[in-house]
Amino acid sequence: MFFAASLTPSLIPRSFEVQGVLAGVAFSSGYGIGVLVRWLWRYLEMPSLSARILNYTTLASAAICLCIVLLALRQAGIWQNSVRVVLDMAPVDTGYPFSVSLIAVATFVTLLFGARGLLGIGRRIANKLNSYLPRRVSIVAGIAITAVLTTTIVNGVLVDYAFRALDRSFERLDALIEPDRPQPLIVERAGSPGSKLEWRKLGRTGRAFVASGPSAAEISDFTQKPALEPIRLYAGLQAAETPSERAKLLLDELIRVNAFDRAALVIITPTGTGWVDPSAIDGLEFLFNGDVASVALQYSYLNSPLSLLFQPEHGLESAEALFRAVYSHWKKLPVNERPELYLHGLSLGAFNSQRSITFFDILGDPIHGAVWSGAPFPSEKWRSLTDNRDAGSTEWLPVFQKGRFVRFMNQDGPPAGNTAQWGSVRFVYLQYASDAITFFDKSLLYQEADWMKSPRGPDVSPALRWYPVVSMLQVLIDMPLADTVPMGYGHVYAPEHYLNAWLEATGIEGWSAEDVDALKQHLRTRSQSDDGYEYRGG
Repeated sequence: MFFAASLTPSLIPRSFEVQGVLAGVAFSSGYGIGVLVRWLWRYLEMPSLSARILNYTTLASAAICLCIVLLALRQAGIWQNSVRVVLDMAPVDTGYPFSVSLIAVATFVTLLFGARGLLGIGRRIANKLNSYLPRRVSIVAGIAITAVLTTTIVNGVLVDYAFRALDRSFERLDALIEPDRPQPLIVERAGSPGSKLEWRKLGRTGRAFVASGPSAAEISDFTQKPALEPIRLYAGLQAAETPSERAKLLLDELIRVNAFDRAALVIITPTGTGWVDPSAIDGLEFLFNGDVASVALQYSYLNSPLSLLFQPEHGLESAEALFRAVYSHWKKLPVNERPELYLHGLSLGAFNSQRSITFFDILGDPIHGAVWSGAPFPSEKWRSLTDNRDAGSTEWLPVFQKGRFVRFMNQDGPPAGNTAQWGSVRFVYLQYASDAITFFDKSLLYQEADWMKSPRGPDVSPALRWYPVVSMLQVLIDMPLADTVPMGYGHVYAPEHYLNAWLEATGIEGWSAEDVDALKQHLRTRSQSDDGYEYRGG
């Protein structure tokens, strides 16, 4: 039954290889639960069916399950297409039932032998202990000792080795200098000849950020107004030893290029690799006619899931260091002469950016707002706002206190219900209902999520259903696949949607609806060029 349920749709389309592995894991989970329940039943010496009735029951159950599995395999392609159509992806001709089944069996056999190997170790330990302890006590002790030893070996040896190997690999990747990425020569960019932040020490993602983006000439050509050269500053991990030292370097650079004289200043917390999504910042620079300064600080070489797993404290430490350095200088400036101060982060960047500010920062001398996109499910502030949403609003696009200080947006903008006037601070969450990184929850193991209920998001398959255990495995698999879908879905945020979010967050005026539509088209066209968008470095 778990095998069949795993073939049903979730948030992201799956290739037959991924589907096969998922089906094998789901099958193993169902099998493991069955074995555990049977063992517990016998361990408690509960009554059992007679051999004759048990045989008939087993045959009937096997026949029913086989029919369900065959029907599910036949339906698998249709289910996957129900996901693909809402994500504007081309349909597939088949769900590859034979390939999926073979991969699932191989996955199950691998997991089965691994589990039996661990059980064998547990039995050996239990047999040794049985000389000194009662039989049932020795069994429980054997299981506990095996679990502790396995966890210790995996975490202390394998995970540590894997972390070091991955860290070195990502560090070498980060150090690569692309031949088609020219060093900027204008003073408004980190890595330029006059900057204290050396070009080679910015890292791959830092160089992509400062070397991309619209120039003053491009902005002026579009707006038909004189434009300033946007300021983009970035400090890589090699710039200094500690986050506070790197933040100090960035503050010095901000002062050097007169960033505090600009109309807007954005503190960016990158993703795990240090990547800054160009879609997020380009539109803002057009909106302010180039009168914007953006600053970002790298905290890891690893991608976001690995960084969150292995270095959870690094992102927060870095985000806090940069915010404190910039905010401390900014709040000393005359209120009427300092720039509007905003925060931004995508994915793990949104997670750490939210954590970098406190209630007192907002209450005492408040910043102007933030745009956070694809906030991952562990985000405490996001979770609190979502759980305490206004009655009648959806989990996938909530309304909080009628939108006075916080508003959620998706492809279609904010939902109805944001009837309050904006307050002094404007926080905007941009999220897609199909983003598994945002909507994964461990509680899917045993209960249906609210976002699965009607009404659903426009980019969620109408055929999606909740199944215990299996739905959690499906959305778990969806997370690393969330950036493989077209822009504007999953975890790939589109420039026109970022533009909508910045229009909400800044409240900027002087742009007609026609001008905004034209800018969206320009940004979408720009996103399809080779200008940094090609790297989705979450």
